[in-house]
This record gives sequence, structure tokens and C-alpha cells, in this order.
Amino acid sequence: MNLNLRNEVAFFDLEATGTNVSTDRIVEISIVKVKPDGGQTIYTKQINPGIPIPLEASLIHGIYDKDVKNAPAFKDLAKDIHQFIGSADLAGFNVLKYDIPLLVEEFLRAGIDFDLDKRNLLDAQKIFFMMEKRNLTAAYKFYCNKTLENAHSAEADTLATLDVFRAQVERYAGEEVEDLQGNKLGVFENDMKKLHELINEKMVDLAGRFIFNSEGVEVFNFGKHKGKTIEQVLKEEPGYYDWMMRGDFPLDTKRKLTQVRLRSLTQR
Repeated sequence: MNLNLRNEVAFFDLEATGTNVSTDRIVEISIVKVKPDGGQTIYTKQINPGIPIPLEASLIHGIYDKDVKNAPAFKDLAKDIHQFIGSADLAGFNVLKYDIPLLVEEFLRAGIDFDLDKRNLLDAQKIFFMMEKRNLTAAYKFYCNKTLENAHSAEADTLATLDVFRAQVERYAGEEVEDLQGNKLGVFENDMKKLHELINEKMVDLAGRFIFNSEGVEVFNFGKHKGKTIEQVLKEEPGYYDWMMRGDFPLDTKRKLTQVRLRSLTQR
């Protein structure tokens, strides 16, 4: 159906070096501007972020340092991007939490005050979550075709979860599983160990401060060392271990850090 537009709408998506709005940078931007008459124009550019692209990010969006080494910096494109968007409303998927804050941050670094006050901000992900509930009640209805009575009663919720899990195993048995980027993770089987490996393939600590990289090595998933292996950081900056152990990190995170540290010491 045609969208009922009073103003142009710029649907856009960003690829970046990471997810930290303050420190990460855009490596690609694509904008599809839709006009009230239904016409549309597209603007797509790769961008040199001025900092190395972590391998973890490149494996997701497929853009490596070599691909953008001769690309313009954002500040060199900022005026063109700002002019292309014009006074259009902004739209996309997960733009409220990620793409819009990152885009505004890049504009500010380029000296452009990108005004949001008079624009409508439209997020397809938010609509998805609002209209297609992703809670236990919705899962119980979807998988079991039953209405959950006494929701938020611990026993009722637990029994409903068991029914949902059984239905999931029956429904998806034998299906190939892919992540959001289309990478094949394995086959869904009625085997708890294999399901654990599918669900938690990258998890090192429960808080997600560390993850496994594509080579199965523990790397930092936050801060200035994001993407670097734990062993590399502790070797180059031994005091970082003490900083984390004194910091407000979960005990499980500290335990995993200590395990990797002890392992690296015994291997020397």
C-alpha cells in the first residue's frame, strides 16, 4: 500500500565499527528517501571511519579496513548527507536506540547541528515489538495455542515455559539455524547439549562482557579494548586486570577473567 505522507521520509541504515555511540564510527550509510507522491531516491556511501574496524564488526557487515581505506571521511560527506536528508522525517529498523544517535553524533563531530525536533522519528522494530508481543503469554499462544491463565504466577509461568519449550523442540527439529546475518550455526535437534551450544555459542561470561571471536578465543566485548583478546590485553596492560577486579563488575565476569589470566600464565 502507499504510505500517507505529508513530508518526505528518509529510511536509512548504518554499518559501523561497533555499537558504542560515543566511540564508534560509521563505515557505510544508505538512505532511501520516499516522497509524498511515492517516488524515491537512494544515497549509499562507504566511509573511512578513521579508526580500525574490529574483526567482530567486519564479520557482521562484511566491510574491512581495506574496503574503506580510500573512502571519504564522514566530515567530508556530512554536508552532502545533511542536504540529501533535508527536512525529511527519519525511519528505519532499531533507529531510535542506535542509528539516529550515531548519525547525530557524527554530524556533531563534523560541526553540523542536526535538528530532530521538527522531524517524525519512525522505528519499524519498535512497531514490531509493540504489535507482535515477545513475552511468555504471546509465546504460549503462538506455540501451544493456549491462553496463559495467572500470568506472572511463578508456577503458572514455569509450567507454560515447559510447554513452550516442548513445542519449540517439536516444531523446529531438523531445521537449520542461522544468525541474523545468515551465518549457519547448526541444526536444531532434540539434544540439550547441542541446543545449549546453539543458544550460547559466543557467551563467555553471563553479563556478556567477554565473547568468543570467530576463532573461539575470548575477547573483550566492551570499552577501549573491545575486540581484543583477553590474553593480549592482560599481557600488554597487566594493570587492567586489577582495575576490573576492583570495579563494579559481576563476580562471574571476574571469575572468567581470572580463569583466562591463570591459563595464560601457566602456558608461558
